[in-house]
Amino acid sequence: MRLINRRHAAVGFLGTALCLACAAPSEAQTWPSRPVTMVVPFSAGTTSDVIARSLANELSVKLGQPFVIENKGGAGGNIGASTVARATADGYTILFATTGQAATNKLMYKNMDFDPQRDFAPVVLVGKAPVIITARLDAPYSSLKELIAYAKANPDKTSAGFPGNGTLGHITGELLARNAAIDFAKTQYRGSSQILTDLIGGHIDIGMDSLSAYVPAVSEGKIKALAITSAQRWSRLPNVPTVAESGLAGFEASVWYALLVPIKVPAEIVARLNAATNAWLNDPKTQEHLTNLGAQPAGGSPADLKSFTQAEIDKWGPIIQAANINF
Repeated sequence: MRLINRRHAAVGFLGTALCLACAAPSEAQTWPSRPVTMVVPFSAGTTSDVIARSLANELSVKLGQPFVIENKGGAGGNIGASTVARATADGYTILFATTGQAATNKLMYKNMDFDPQRDFAPVVLVGKAPVIITARLDAPYSSLKELIAYAKANPDKTSAGFPGNGTLGHITGELLARNAAIDFAKTQYRGSSQILTDLIGGHIDIGMDSLSAYVPAVSEGKIKALAITSAQRWSRLPNVPTVAESGLAGFEASVWYALLVPIKVPAEIVARLNAATNAWLNDPKTQEHLTNLGAQPAGGSPADLKSFTQAEIDKWGPIIQAANINF
């Protein structure tokens, strides 16, 4: 009799525990219940920082908790990305990544302490910012077709400026050189302002970089815009053709921005972040804001971002290897 009572008591205790477990909301269901840190792996004022702050403001409103930007630059963004990769996978530390940390840095950096495909879960592709190919005002070419013809007729007489070794501007130049079967002398700068100064001064022939910094100089007639590397023309420079229109079919290269989280963040949290970001990207005000920054809104599912990232790795891997870009 006593044994039966003990069994009944044990069953009752187990049932109570299960009911309590079912009644208690999971951590994913209550997320976010405190501020969320969004790490931007570059300094304040960069295009990625400006976009991230706009998104953080929207997420704060939509999800009911502050999304706080933390700028943590260095090593091509790897320092900030590494911080997020090692963070607790609870959804309270997320990464606003660019192409490098999400994909191409692992093809160039020998001693990265994280792997983006192994250590991060994709959330959403935020947007793309194409590269612009520019030239000094008195260059003997005014289109990409003419530049390619000139470079073929005058080998080693064209100098190109890039915003740093291994940047998207640099590897785009390598892709252009391979696809067009041309070559040029390469100079690495520490940013757009130095490239612009030397283009305007006539010290280099061409420059390749994210387009936003170059638009004023193009509009003011200080430099030439030869082509942009997006799939479509950009509305703010409607007369500038794409590289594909200029004879290199299928050519596309953009700096892109994406939200990533530590790999074991619950799927429910990823889904909430994805839905809120897509809603923000579909807002006409957001689209105008991004266009003014030289970026094109993207969006989509985590699976879309995963596939896109792999395609970028497959595209850039051979280019980076052939150019022997490594750190």
